[in-house]
Amino acid sequence: MLFGRFLPPLAPILHGEKLYLRAPDINDYDAWATLRAISREHLQPWEPTWAEDSLSRDGYRRRLAWFERLRRQEHGEAYFIYQRRNDNLVGGITLSNIRRGASQCGELGYWIGSPFAGQGHMGVALAVMLRHCFEVLKLHRIEAACLPENLPSRRLLDRAGFRTEGLLREYLKINGVWRDHQLYARLAGDSLPEA
Repeated sequence: MLFGRFLPPLAPILHGEKLYLRAPDINDYDAWATLRAISREHLQPWEPTWAEDSLSRDGYRRRLAWFERLRRQEHGEAYFIYQRRNDNLVGGITLSNIRRGASQCGELGYWIGSPFAGQGHMGVALAVMLRHCFEVLKLHRIEAACLPENLPSRRLLDRAGFRTEGLLREYLKINGVWRDHQLYARLAGDSLPEA
């Protein structure tokens, strides 16, 4: 294992004050599919085009297999975000494209279900994930990219101490169209927000 000393053998449960992050499993399918379905209009403008079967059990199994490949190959980790008080699924956060060597970098992506948007959940989850990235995974740099018009995501990254670094031209194909993205980054030396 090239990076085995950096990543734990199993994804840990990450704890915040009102939330916890846990690796998804097959038993999460119903809650995930329900939340994604009721949040479709909220999420689709910011995500790649949803496959016809994206909310099916088979589609979910493929997603879990991809998450497991990321973890096993030590290229990333995926988590679902849950409220502590009732174990409700509220969203997800993924670290991907981990690069070791001279870079020690990874990329964050995240989503929040529409019933939970604007309530501070993602800010807490992001703080928990950043602490894990820097203190456990020992990464030096975390990047995130968002559409310039996605003001809630830009405000979230600003509040979490990310700095804007420039525009990535036609960076990702979002909802069927190649779109420019604003690149943000945080360094390990930057002070961490409270989780």
